[in-house]
Amino acid sequence: MDKLHGPLAAGDTISIGPSSTLPARKKLTGRAFYESLGSPKMILAPMVDQSEFAWRVLTRSFMDSEASKDLLAYTPMLHARMFTETVKFRDHHFQPTRTGLLSVPHIDANSAPADLFLDGNPAFDRPLAVQFCANKPEELLEAARYVQPYCDLVDLNLGCPQGIARKGNYGAFLQEDWDRVYKLINILHINLDIPVSAKIRILETREKTLEYAKIVISAGASILTVHGRRRDQKGHKTGLADWSILRYLRENLPADTVIFANGNILRHEDIARCFERTGADGVMSAEGNLYDPTIFGKPPRVGLERREYWRGRDGKGGYRMDAIFRRYMDILYKYVLEAPPPSRKPLFLPSDPPSTEKPTFENHAEIIQQPPAKRQKRDPKPEKTTSPNLLSMQAHLFHLLRSLVSQHTDIRDALARCRAGDMPAFENLLSLVEKVTREGLLDYEAHPEKYEEAHEEAHEEAHEEAHEEAHEEAHEEATSNAAAKDLEDEQTDYESSVAMVKACKRPWWVCQPYVRPLPKEALEKGSLTLSKKDRKKMEAEALELERKAEEARSLSNREELDSKDGLERSEIAQQAMVCG
Repeated sequence: MDKLHGPLAAGDTISIGPSSTLPARKKLTGRAFYESLGSPKMILAPMVDQSEFAWRVLTRSFMDSEASKDLLAYTPMLHARMFTETVKFRDHHFQPTRTGLLSVPHIDANSAPADLFLDGNPAFDRPLAVQFCANKPEELLEAARYVQPYCDLVDLNLGCPQGIARKGNYGAFLQEDWDRVYKLINILHINLDIPVSAKIRILETREKTLEYAKIVISAGASILTVHGRRRDQKGHKTGLADWSILRYLRENLPADTVIFANGNILRHEDIARCFERTGADGVMSAEGNLYDPTIFGKPPRVGLERREYWRGRDGKGGYRMDAIFRRYMDILYKYVLEAPPPSRKPLFLPSDPPSTEKPTFENHAEIIQQPPAKRQKRDPKPEKTTSPNLLSMQAHLFHLLRSLVSQHTDIRDALARCRAGDMPAFENLLSLVEKVTREGLLDYEAHPEKYEEAHEEAHEEAHEEAHEEAHEEAHEEATSNAAAKDLEDEQTDYESSVAMVKACKRPWWVCQPYVRPLPKEALEKGSLTLSKKDRKKMEAEALELERKAEEARSLSNREELDSKDGLERSEIAQQAMVCG
């Protein structure tokens, strides 16, 4: 029996050639497996077309060699059926070898093919999880068999909330079909040589979420990733992830359950907060990493910033966009194109001695700012690429450079004209970014108060809103009982996006997270409208919260009065309840 196509038992061997065999590696699961990876604490989320090889390497590069082992990265979500149907789809999305995945590889995880290439390469892309979406167990198993020699675990996506997932009946739209979820996970658990994990979203209540989590774990998931948002929380309705439910899962699932927390991780400081609030084993970042791929790395100490890291007079800092862009390009040259990057001068610092040499970026800017038609005559269109790493470049740079291109629309337009694989165009774009970063750094040195005033305006707005909220909370706290206080303690920090913006704001040339307005703010601004169904639901929720708060305040006052009189309330009807 081919042991790659059935469960392994102790002592089994796997054929890797006509005259040699190796003992099968013992399959570890659960916490034992997690510890075998080194118990990674930082988790790079699976993101459709955005957590590809080059971006994973870039993210790891901002962690020192030892700390990078503490990062478990996930591939983009792959569609299991499409992955199994065509070689072309596999080649366009997963490139572990130079020859591609023509068929299910019949190799042992302890041996390595001679033509290893990018995805899952033990030299620079481990530990690695490959994520699939699926709704048919057999298709999922077949897809997983293609990738298992090149990764450490296979993950099932049970959290995608997009309309395409509803149409395809996968992701978060399987969360009501627990029997199917069990079968999808269990078939991998039984038949693969490596463990399986799953990523879910929270359900309507924490009790229902706990019940769902137990199904996932009982099916054989070695790691459970929980996104602290419901399925309907997306776009303008994204809102805050509920860390209290993750803490509830941590306290009510078996102690050896490995849990990853996902949601509200926009900057490095949020990671420690999430560990403290949830008790999770690992913390996953998705969108926060897209806007700042340095999010998992520790900022350099004061005085050790060098050229890539900027720190202002107030002590706040971050990595420069031109530095990250340059490093990203060099990774693409080295690993994907296997070509030396262009010769580059050191990044500019205001403290550098004056140079009489004319900067090269002015010529690049002149070329890239020409009308598209004129430029096409000079530079023929590059051949279309199928590399997932080159196809993702433009989207990554729109995320990375978001605050910069909002200030410099010419760079935004130049980026919009860049085509996948056109490295000269991206080099020209990098020159433009370096040019405006230079100007920004010099402007800060000359007029630092200008940037501090902008920060102060954001601070004042946040302070006014926080003052109003604090006044209301103080009144409630003075009149609420212990139950109401517990509910208050469970609320996540940053109750307004203004407060979060104030905490994250940096000059436009420094990487910084994108802070989405909360749903209530989007409603006030008119960028979000509710359907009749959603409006009724929100009104009902508001009434219920108001009722509970009023009930808590009334009970607290009454309890205090009765306590002074030495009265017991265990059999006294609640206020406003009709008796008899």
